[in-house]
Amino acid sequence: MKHLRALEDQSVYILREAYKHFDDLAMLWSMGKDSTVLLWLARKAFFGHVPFPLVHIDTGYEMPELIEYRDRLAKEWHLDLVVGQNREALAGGMGPDQGRVTCCTAMKIEALKQTIARHKWTAVILGIRADEEGTRAKERYFSLRDKHGEWNFRDQPPELWDQFNTTFPAGAHIRVHPLLDWTELNIWEYLELEQVPLPKLYFDQGNSVRYRSLGCVPCTGTVNSCASTVPQIITELRTTTSAERAGRAQDEGRGMETLRKLGHM
Repeated sequence: MKHLRALEDQSVYILREAYKHFDDLAMLWSMGKDSTVLLWLARKAFFGHVPFPLVHIDTGYEMPELIEYRDRLAKEWHLDLVVGQNREALAGGMGPDQGRVTCCTAMKIEALKQTIARHKWTAVILGIRADEEGTRAKERYFSLRDKHGEWNFRDQPPELWDQFNTTFPAGAHIRVHPLLDWTELNIWEYLELEQVPLPKLYFDQGNSVRYRSLGCVPCTGTVNSCASTVPQIITELRTTTSAERAGRAQDEGRGMETLRKLGHM
């Protein structure tokens, strides 16, 4: 519990620093476990109120259960919810059959860029973790993007002794990552400690499968698991040797590296 509270304190500090330094700020919410923990921390940081918009990038291929969960929590927690979508690409028939990278670029990256440009946000908070995927380990808490939202993961300045860079050139776009030091196990332990509500998709519903990572319907697979409670998932994670995102199609090959360079979450 002490370690979790230390992680919580650091994340709350980063959230408050972001709110202090960036006037036009938003936070991405995919309704997955990480971004929902981030939302929970934001509510803690600002005493039950989230003072910036929550942004969901809707690809048009979302799991219906996640949309229901999103709308229910947005109403219960009085969230300022913004839904972004690349409607032109969707109307043009864009889908996974055109290639995972092509589809994700259009439906996630371009939709995010369009939404950021429309609302003129200078900084966006994301719930990524360094242990989740290779290029994410190269991120910084406050990460500069170029004018196109693209990221040079090979050229990242160090953040030494918890000295975070919050001063950037005018017109810069910043990504803020308060969960960078958390692990998948930390997330689940915190979910249990705080009793954070989650989508049922994470749990076995009686058919011995569940989702370990949530994404679009055509691109996300289940894992074999009988875990139907958070403590059971925690026990399972302490012995598993499989990768967290093994069921995510866009991670195959160097797909995620390409997508993140272009501006993916």
